[in-house]
This record gives sequence, C-alpha cells and structure tokens, in this order.
Amino acid sequence: MKRRKPETILEELEKFVRELGITLRYERGDFEGGYCVLKEQKMIVINKIANTQKRISLLAQSIVEMGIDEGLMSQTVKEIIEDELAKLKIAKE
Repeated sequence: MKRRKPETILEELEKFVRELGITLRYERGDFEGGYCVLKEQKMIVINKIANTQKRISLLAQSIVEMGIDEGLMSQTVKEIIEDELAKLKIAKE
C-alpha cells in the first residue's frame, strides 16, 4: 500500500462508512469506541479525544465487526483495513 498521511486515511474510512448510511459520531466519555446498534440504527461511536491513529484503528475494526461486504469497498479501503488488522495482530503477539 502506498504511504498516505494518517489524516487522509481517516477521511477515507469516514467517507466510506457515511456512504453506507452508517452514523459516525465522535463523543466524549470513558470509552474507546466501536460499532453499536442504538434503536435499530447502526453506528460507530469513537471517543473524541482519541488520536488519529486510534480513530483509524477503531473504524477499521468496526467495519470488520459489522461484516460489511468487501465488494462494497474500494481497493484503498480494503488495503487500509488489512493494514490495520495486521498491526493489531502483531500488537497482540
């Protein structure tokens, strides 16, 4: 995957989830964030104070958790998600 600025990666993921009609909210609180369903509405909530890399990671994890069909993803979004999942796997080992 070619090198992109974290801000550009975050914008790409945010655009993707919004195009699918998934609500994305940044809120303050004692939580990291992730995918949830509130009153039958799918949404991703991320802590407002999370840094850009953490936001990218949480968005990628949420997209996978939601089971979104890869056919709906651009090649760029697929690569971002694969890269983030690989980083998480390495961190857990």
